[in-house]
Parts: sequence; C-alpha cells; structure tokens
Amino acid sequence: MKFGGPTTGKNPIDQLKVVGKATDRIDGPLKTTGTAPYAYERHDVAANQAYGYILGAGIAKGRIAAMDTADARAAHGVVAVVSTLDQAPLTVSSSNTARLFGGAEVQHYHQAIALVVAETFEQARHAAGLIRVDYERKDGKFDLAAVASGAPSVSDDGKPAPVDRVGDFDAAFSSAPVKLDQTYTTPDESHAMMEPHATIASWSGDKLTVWTSNQMIAWAKKNLAATLSLAPENIRVDSPYIGGGFGGKLFIRADVVLAALGAKAAGRPVKVALQRPLIANNTTHRPATIQRVRLGATTDGKLTAIAHESTSGDLPGGGPETAIAQTKLLYAGANRMTAMKLAVIDLPEGNAMRAPGEAPGLMVLEMAMDELAEKLGMDPVELRIVNDTQVDPHDPKRKFSQRLLVKCLQMGAERFGWNARNPKPAQVRDGLWLVGLGMAVGFRNSMLTKSAARAKLDGRGQVTIETDMTDIGTGTYTIIAQTAAETMGVPIERVTVKLGDSDFPASAGSGGQWGAANSTAGVFAACMKLREAIVQKLGLNAADVEFTDGEVRSGTRRVTLGEAVGDAGLSAEDGIEYVDNVGKREQQSTFAGHFCEVAVHSLTGEIRIRRMLAVCSAGRILNPKSARSQVIGGMVMGAGAALMEELAVDKRFGLFVNHDLAGYEVPVHADIPHQEVVFLDEVDAMSTPLKAKGVGELGVCGVGAAIANAVYNATGVRVRDYPLTLDKYLDRLPQAV
Repeated sequence: MKFGGPTTGKNPIDQLKVVGKATDRIDGPLKTTGTAPYAYERHDVAANQAYGYILGAGIAKGRIAAMDTADARAAHGVVAVVSTLDQAPLTVSSSNTARLFGGAEVQHYHQAIALVVAETFEQARHAAGLIRVDYERKDGKFDLAAVASGAPSVSDDGKPAPVDRVGDFDAAFSSAPVKLDQTYTTPDESHAMMEPHATIASWSGDKLTVWTSNQMIAWAKKNLAATLSLAPENIRVDSPYIGGGFGGKLFIRADVVLAALGAKAAGRPVKVALQRPLIANNTTHRPATIQRVRLGATTDGKLTAIAHESTSGDLPGGGPETAIAQTKLLYAGANRMTAMKLAVIDLPEGNAMRAPGEAPGLMVLEMAMDELAEKLGMDPVELRIVNDTQVDPHDPKRKFSQRLLVKCLQMGAERFGWNARNPKPAQVRDGLWLVGLGMAVGFRNSMLTKSAARAKLDGRGQVTIETDMTDIGTGTYTIIAQTAAETMGVPIERVTVKLGDSDFPASAGSGGQWGAANSTAGVFAACMKLREAIVQKLGLNAADVEFTDGEVRSGTRRVTLGEAVGDAGLSAEDGIEYVDNVGKREQQSTFAGHFCEVAVHSLTGEIRIRRMLAVCSAGRILNPKSARSQVIGGMVMGAGAALMEELAVDKRFGLFVNHDLAGYEVPVHADIPHQEVVFLDEVDAMSTPLKAKGVGELGVCGVGAAIANAVYNATGVRVRDYPLTLDKYLDRLPQAV
C-alpha cells in the first residue's frame, strides 16, 4: 500500500471500536507470571545447549601479544575455546563502530577477546578465568574535555561537514539587548535494560538460527550475514520477547557473533549472555556531551539569535551525539547556527540510546531557555509560547503537519497549578525542605519508514498477523492486534499476533520512536489487502462492503469471515510505503509540555521529586494505557539522567568503572509519588493511515531540564553539569531557617 497523505473514502480504523481504547497488554499475563520466553531462557528451541562465557579485554587500547588458553581448554566441562587470535577481524557492519571480534588489536576496554564453551555456566566462567593474556598497552584518549577543543564539525554520520547557518547569527547575537552564553555537560550513560544481551545459536549444516534479544530483526539478519560472510537466506533471527532495549539492542553485538562462532566450534547449540560489566563496556552507550548555547533576544522575549554547539566523542569511524537536532526546529528565530563536533576517543562505542540527540540536547537547551527567561524577567512558559513557530525555521516554506505545542504548555500550566509558582528562587519551604517548580518542552521527530506484514484468516474466523516487528516492552503485540481487529471487523480476542521472526515480512522494527506508527500501518496495509481478496472471492462490490462483528456485509448479504474463506483459509501480504515525499513536504514531530515539582532538603541536599505532569501531542494514541506506560517510563528515565545516571570514566585506564547495577544507579517508579500524563485529542492525517505517531521517546525528552529547572527554583543554585549530584551544589544551598 502506498501512502501519500490524507485519503478520501471510509477508513475502517476511524470506527475506533478497538483502536484508541485503553486495552490490557496481550503479553501481560506471560510477563507477570514469568512464562514469557526471553532469549536466554528458550531451553526448548535446540537440544543439548552448551554455555558460553565471554572474556573481555583487560586494557582499553593496544594489542594482544599472546594468549594462553591451554589451562582453559583442559578445565573440567570445557567443550571449546574460541580465541580472537584465531579469527581474522570480522567485517564491521555499517551499524557497528567497534570491532565485535577477531584480530589482536584492542580498541576499547572489555572488547570480546575469547569465548569459553562448557557444559555449565559455572564451568565456562571458571575456565575463562584461566586464560592468560599478555598485552602491549598503548596510550589512549579517555577524557572528552581534553580533546574537545580540536574536534572537527561533522554531519549525523560522522563525516566532515560545515557549521549549519541561517541568517547572520554573529551580528544578531552581538546586537541583541538580552544575551545568554553558557556551557553545559551531559555524561556517558548506560542503557541499563533489565534483560542482558543474550543469544542461543544453532547450526544445521551451513544454516544458522539465532534466538536473541534484538530490536531490529531485518537489520540483525543483514548485519549478521555480512559479519559472518553468510548468505542472508541461510540465517534466521528470532526474538519474540525483549526485556528492554532503549537502543542498545538496535544492532548485533558480541553475544550474537560469539554464540554463532562458539556453536560452530562446539558442534552443538551454544547460549551466551553478556555479564553486566560487558553490557556497560562492550556494547554501546549514550556518549557524553559538552554543549554551548548562545541565545539573543529582544526585551519582550523574541529570539533573534540561536546557536547550539555540541561536542561528543567516539571511536574512529563513529558518529556524534546529535544533541543539536531539536534546536533546528523547536523555536522561531531568524539568525541561527548549529554545529556537531566529534572527537576521537578510546572509550567503548557511543551510539543510540532512547531519543538520541533530543534527550541530551533538550536537557541543555531547555535549561538555557529558563536562564534566558530569568534574565528577561519573564515567565518560562510564556517565553516558549512567544517563540513558537508553525514552520521549519530553516525552511519557512515547510510547515509542521501538526504542531500543538502551545496547547500542551497552556493545558499543562493550568493542570499543574503553574500560576502558584514563585518566580524568585529559594522562597518556598516545607519544613526543612526547599520546594520548587520547573518546566520544559518535550520534542521528538516522527519518522516514517517502510513496514510490512502478513495477514491470515482461517475457517474459524481467526485472524493471524505475522511480522518481524519486535515488542521491547512497549505493547506492540497489543496495538497490532487492535489494528487488525479494527480493520477486519473482529473482536481483539479473535486476533493472534506473531512477532520477531525473520521468516516473517520485514517491519519498521523498534527504534527511533517509529515502531508503533509504522508497524501498525504495515499491518493495516496487509489487512486491507486481505479484505480485497475476500471481497473478490465473494464477488462483492467493494464500494459498499463492510467488515463488522466477524462478518462481511454487502447490502442484505451477510457472510461470516470463516465461511468467506472456507477451510483453506486465505492469506495476504503487504506493507506501507510512503510516496510523494510525505514526511518531507511537511515536518512531522511530536511535542510535550513537561512540568515538575521537587523538594530539596536544606541540610542534606537530598532531592525528591514530588509530582510530574506531561501533556503530549502525538497524533492518534492507539492504546492510551500502554502509551501512558511508555511516557511515565520515559519520565522516570529522564529523572535518572537529571539526578543520578553517569558512567564514571577512569581516565587513566579508559573504562567505565561503575559497570553494574549497584554502581550505576537508576530511579524507579517508587521514587516519584505522582505522575500524570495527558494526551491531546488529535490526529495527524499526514503521518500514516492510522493518523498516529510515536510517544515512547517523547516521554524522556525535556524531563531532565524540567527537573533541573525545578531544583534551581527551589534552591537558587544553578548546576549546569548533569547529573545534579550532591557534590555540585550541597555547599551552596541556602541556610536552614
């Protein structure tokens, strides 16, 4: 199905009998009873599974001079040992910067250098500790601040690119009556998902099957084929349940590659899970940034000059954290300058983490906007409303397909009681607690991408959907079932959804906040093609056919779906394709107004979030229940980024030292007593046939700044280096009274 924007005629989705209703998660009972089969737990998919344990490099940069595996090979229960010295460097796919395995060169700490395969996990772990490695260490660059000054300007893909300019920023900033020029930092962060990277691999001749935890099945199949020099048709990737990804499982990692190599060496299926330290240092992470923001405004708050420069680091050949992305689109202003700078740094690979670009970028831009509001003596909400734009500031001929940011802010301010906020910091107390309110804008682009599915109907009237789309805890099973139920005119109980198998049609996958909108559009396309096949088989007039209550109806004729297809059933496969530059003609984005109340203990400096509100504009909400869950989860993640999350870099030896869930602290829902989410009642006919967009990453965008702004309002202490830990403000708190 080709989609190029608003269509005429009846759209079965617009009935809203199933779509748009708060619906319990189909996979909920499996998740809550512990019976959902995650990758490492799939004991029944292949017989005689052995256990693999990965040994990570003990240095951050250099080469392996020698590796003695004799004791490991002789250890009790060991089946095979795979050494990086016995493997030529594997081709690095376009999705991976770091080498996954092979060769003597060490690019980063905990790079996989060996795999031990044994009868039990404990035997494999013990034997891995018997491997002796001699290294030739080289000096590395591990401190972003030390190398930032010479970093070149790059594009999104890391290639050299000029600074992006519109108008004359320098002249406008110089002449602006009110100016802000500040530098902010965000740290390296870990995805810290609950389920580790894990894979079971099994060979049948030259055919490889991997049961793994991966967000993008089609990418995984393509990249695994390229990495192992296999024909794609000889690879099957299966990932029906994923215990969190946040972008860390967009790409294949060492667990997949080494499980495959280990299974080949052992001659039997092998399962591998990355231990928690390797998740921090061997896989990807959100890279640290140094961001400079300059804002120039008139005395009434109109922005005349906007500059945002961000510097991040990555291994050679990597890309930048795109922290300036939202600044190009969020606020009006005639004179603009944005730049991304990329330094070569020898830490583990930096790559996508939930809302890459906008998440750390808004933490900075929205703090800067509050600082400008204070200079102007202006309410922070009003400043943002004054600078709203309905067109792309870089291309004024290009409008937003739907932009209700002002409504988000106005509704949020009213519901949150913003008018009661004291604009003067450190004025409101509750006993020994200093209380403050803060807000920020949330913004995340809505991206359109191809997605396909297969729809089947059997003689019982049961609909089955097959697509390689994944569910990373977002509720994909449920919204796809809702889409199929609505389109085919059956109760949701009559729909079976099968996901995450590369034998199914290729979907959009889970990433970039594009999964929900595009995968459901692909399912819609497949169901519409199935409807066409049924209508043709029955010889009906397509113009007056209705699918409802498990029947096909045309005039006075009624046929149940089961009768319509008979015992043989019927199947149709199709996908959504976007044509006529839809998504490029008009800018498609999602928006939110985030509000937060915090209390800071005047003696201990402890920060407590008391309540949070997000008002979201994101097209049609397919399932308000699961969408709310996504947004509040993002809000909690934003709280972590603001207050505690940081991969601490050992700048001597080049590793993240707090590489477990004891040292890397994350918040939980219990840390935030009250969260409220409001979705605007809207549709965006330019987005997909379902008129929906994503919300999973919008929830995290802007939250960090809302919290930081609330802390400033409570204490009068401005901290520009995230996270806001005690050492950065405790000695500056107002004295208790």
